Amino acid sequence: MTDPSSVQRNGVVIDQTFAEAFPMKATRIVITAHTLEWARHAAVSATGFATSVIACGCEAGIERELGPHETPDGRPGVNVLIFSMSGKELGKQLERRVGQCVLTCPTTAVFAGLPRTAGGDVAALGKNLRFFGDGWQISKVIDGVRYWRVPVMDGEFVAQEDTPVVKAVGGGNLLLLALDTDGALAAAEAAVAAMKRLPNVVMPFPGGVVRSGSKVGSRYANLNASTNDAFCPSLVGLVPHSELASNGGTHAAQIGCVMEIVIDGLTEADVAAAMRVGMEAAIGIGPAGGLLRISAGNYGGKLGPFHFHLHKLLGAGDAP
Repeated sequence: MTDPSSVQRNGVVIDQTFAEAFPMKATRIVITAHTLEWARHAAVSATGFATSVIACGCEAGIERELGPHETPDGRPGVNVLIFSMSGKELGKQLERRVGQCVLTCPTTAVFAGLPRTAGGDVAALGKNLRFFGDGWQISKVIDGVRYWRVPVMDGEFVAQEDTPVVKAVGGGNLLLLALDTDGALAAAEAAVAAMKRLPNVVMPFPGGVVRSGSKVGSRYANLNASTNDAFCPSLVGLVPHSELASNGGTHAAQIGCVMEIVIDGLTEADVAAAMRVGMEAAIGIGPAGGLLRISAGNYGGKLGPFHFHLHKLLGAGDAP
């Protein structure tokens, strides 16, 4: 029987719940190179091991690829968004990743991708990496912005001195409950593809999808997060609060696989927009493709101040 507090779209049940997100700090950098392929190599490397601040220090992803007419030096490039819990940690992660993954990559340069504001926070790009030049580095100021030119074996590495840091939102999420693995992956892939068409957001997990959704806390004292057992199909009948048990809601007895999508964005509106188009794309898969239900993860409002109500995002409450 359908939960009266839920709604349906295209036969997919949308839970009356919300995703709970939290404040982060973020920046955008522009990586350019002789060819798009080399810019992409640097971007992929720089955003590696950046799925969750739980253990990675930052969350990062490729936002989009850029044509030569969109970059500061007229070469092809890639926009990268990096998020962390503090400006200090963001700066540390940025310097390490640019130094080890962009400076090292053939033909690359790096620039700030956000507008500068008077008195706004910044993180170093070339400011400290210039010392790799061992005294041969030189700087140039153009329109009030300092750039560093560092000699390297293929010519020189150009890096803007710093990049603006802004307030951002992390942890927007969707839970896609499906009949089986094929259905869950189809819905998740459709949702991620739709989200990637929007600016200012990234989905930091592999392929944009996470199968190891977590809850806050653990029975083990040294862990601050553990498996989201309420949504684990293999634990039905073993945990008292399963969302997938026969009495756990619509389609519960049929759900065999759950996938989560986590969204980080530069603003609350950016995360909301991504969640909306992601849900719409997943709903298009429908029960015929294996998707039965959409939910979201929250902790009763105790984790973060940003609450994305699924029904509100869809303008729901009306008939399907």
